[in-house]
Amino acid sequence: MDKEYLLKKWLNNDLTPEERKVFLEQDDYESNKAIIDSASAFKASQFNTTADFEDFKKQYHESKEKVKPLNWKSPVLKIASIIVVALTLYTAFYFNNTTEVKTVASEKTTFELPDASQVTLNSVSEISFSKRSWNSKRAVNLNGEAYFKVSKGNTFDVITSRGTVTVVGTEFNVKQRQNFFYVECYEGIVSVKSDTITRMLRAGDSFKIYNGAFSENHSNLIAPKWINNSSSFHAIALKDVLSELERQYNIEVTHKGVDTNSLFTGGFTHSNLEQALISITQPMNLNYELNSSNRVVLYENKH
Repeated sequence: MDKEYLLKKWLNNDLTPEERKVFLEQDDYESNKAIIDSASAFKASQFNTTADFEDFKKQYHESKEKVKPLNWKSPVLKIASIIVVALTLYTAFYFNNTTEVKTVASEKTTFELPDASQVTLNSVSEISFSKRSWNSKRAVNLNGEAYFKVSKGNTFDVITSRGTVTVVGTEFNVKQRQNFFYVECYEGIVSVKSDTITRMLRAGDSFKIYNGAFSENHSNLIAPKWINNSSSFHAIALKDVLSELERQYNIEVTHKGVDTNSLFTGGFTHSNLEQALISITQPMNLNYELNSSNRVVLYENKH
């Protein structure tokens, strides 16, 4: 029987029992199967990386040493190879159009999105967005904290693991940490949705979910304090205040006999570590030791 005829029927899953027996006994069956199996792995919805294609090439070269070369004049195999290459290029193009901006400890950065919206990213935070689809969908993924000045236009979404913030053109702050989701609006109107809770925030309104508890508040602030190098807290566990201190100063804080679940209300500066430590420890009746390796130890004040 003609090899190409059997190959086409095999691809269509249309072999008779007799034809299948003949096809499986062909000396190039294994290499045919390897090519088609590798091609089928490159589905667009899977967004496989180019590493898959490198594995495919390696498998092919290994099989090439064991069996006779494929008949690359076969139209079916030509199509399969073109699909593999095309989808690999498409995958690389897709991922290269995702932009990421990250900050490390004690670093802040301000940048513009494709529509000239402005973002200021706080320490140890990251944002990603797609330039390619920006004109049709203004959306960013945020992990950490960022202050936004959004240009007017289509709906603008800030997506976090704790909830989504939706606006058109406004100024607002979003903070998402392990057990903390906080949104404050400074201009315009912001829609916030987290699980079953949805709120519309106007200038001065804030939305907070902390350790599973929801609360709302109002202030007269015109921008978040961290933009001007200070942090403020209201009834926040000391351990979370210390985590923010570590992010702002790139230090390690340990403690001896300190209840880090006790609540702290106050703030600290980002420009002077000693002053920041005094602002935290004095209200909590604590002392601190700071060594040259940027390690801080907190302990109870016995006096």
